Amino acid sequence: MSLRPLTPQERADALGKAAAARTTRAAAKDRLKTGELSIDELLSSGDTDDAIARMRIVELLEALPGIGRVRAAAIMEQLGIAASRRVRGLGIHQRRALVDFIKDKQPGPPR
Repeated sequence: MSLRPLTPQERADALGKAAAARTTRAAAKDRLKTGELSIDELLSSGDTDDAIARMRIVELLEALPGIGRVRAAAIMEQLGIAASRRVRGLGIHQRRALVDFIKDKQPGPPR
């Protein structure tokens, strides 16, 4: 079963929607990197924001300071989170484990 061809207007609308979603995810990752947004707040916003809900967990982890591809993959393996998992697909226990892990490993604000 193939999808029906899109009209030029439908294609333009879809491209605009995709660009808006990428912009939303990039802004969220920037806020996460600067500390304006906690990982718990980001995961919670995935309940209401479809663009955030479709963000891959590995992208979320890589946005954190000091975490690259290798460390993100190791964290996900340690927590039992599949590499293809997205924010929307996290279970309650996976979400709590991820938040707790990041809170324990990330340094707090300077005093």
